[in-house]
Amino acid sequence: QVQLVESGGGLVQAGGSLRLSCAASGRTFSTSTMAWFRQAPGKEREFVAAVSWSGGITDYSDSVKGRFTIARDNAKNTVFLQMNSLQPDDTAIYYCAADSRRALRVRLTQMQTDYNNWGEGRQVTVST
Repeated sequence: QVQLVESGGGLVQAGGSLRLSCAASGRTFSTSTMAWFRQAPGKEREFVAAVSWSGGITDYSDSVKGRFTIARDNAKNTVFLQMNSLQPDDTAIYYCAADSRRALRVRLTQMQTDYNNWGEGRQVTVST
């Protein structure tokens, strides 16, 4: 099991940048696929980005590709989401997630059901 606590985010004007961090505790972080999801008001939660256990493989949704970057520091048990060129459509609660059941995977998944550990979420608001 992995316990996850998000930090960062907040309010920014369109075109600005924010960074989210997710601190993990538990023995399986360094072998777990990590991901970020988001849920906008009135919408379903959706995949944003994922990173493999080593950090060498990443995947992004089409809506954030080229603007967001996911990375991890296994020495610090932390995963990051750098968000640039933010737009009002990026406004959402952002969730950190871990797939701690399947270690050392090289094939990333965008399915929420494949992630068994979740953080509480962090609000990101982008104003016009």
